[in-house]
Amino acid sequence: MSRIMLLGAPGSGKGTQGERITEKYGIPSISTGDIFRKNLKEGTPLGLKAKTYMDAGELVPDELVVDLVVDRLSADDVKDGYILDGFPRTIVQAEAFDKLLKERSEALDKVIYIEVPKDVLIDRISGRRVCQACGKTFHIMGFPPKQEGICDVCGGELIQRADDNEATAENRIDVYNSQTAPLVDYYKDSGLLVTFDGTIGADVLFDKIVSVLG
Repeated sequence: MSRIMLLGAPGSGKGTQGERITEKYGIPSISTGDIFRKNLKEGTPLGLKAKTYMDAGELVPDELVVDLVVDRLSADDVKDGYILDGFPRTIVQAEAFDKLLKERSEALDKVIYIEVPKDVLIDRISGRRVCQACGKTFHIMGFPPKQEGICDVCGGELIQRADDNEATAENRIDVYNSQTAPLVDYYKDSGLLVTFDGTIGADVLFDKIVSVLG
């Protein structure tokens, strides 16, 4: 059983490392974005409740976000463990999640924090291109497609997402620093946090993460 949390700013490489951990250990990567989309699509009671806030242009309350994640963790595919990517986002969510884990007699095994300087994050985000068809991610400098503008996997068109421009990237990082970065100290105090340099390259970084996870 491995319960792993990934921490890091937008552009830090959490998604890439999450995919690789999933491949190696056979445990699902769970993101709040995926959970929201699934619940909204299926029209679940929790999804409909979240939709009322989203339709009003309001943030979904921390308590409801935690409920959605806990509901996801009751699925059969997480019996051998899971990777949390993008949750929790705030101290309030982290405290509520800790309480619920304790009630279930469970605990996190490791919190992996990928640290990357702000200027590198902005460069990574603004250079990112995503396949419209399959969602595969590329980077114009770090991981370019074989043919410009075309996905290597499915041949779909690569686009720059609206929130991947430089100005929006800077704002996303600022929001992360104010809301989510405090979790680094929160989990450091718990003794679960392991910090990695996110600029050393995806392959080297993955090897280092595996050496810690075992």
